[in-house]
Amino acid sequence: MPRVAERVTRRATNVSLDETLVAEARELDINLSRACERGLAEQIVETRAERWRAENAEAIEAWNCYFEQNGLPLAKFRQF
Repeated sequence: MPRVAERVTRRATNVSLDETLVAEARELDINLSRACERGLAEQIVETRAERWRAENAEAIEAWNCYFEQNGLPLAKFRQF
């Protein structure tokens, strides 16, 4: 989510939402635009993280195998 001090340009957009959710949100005085924006921002973060994990899975697996075979490089200096 953008910080409060940042200026954000907003665009009117049509979305289809569950009638029951919209009615309950209005009863609770929830700003639908802000709620949708927050949910979309969370979904973007989650999707980017999933893509990063998928794109880097091979490298992560290679490093995990390396550490399993060779141990941690500085393990002898660990104090716990």
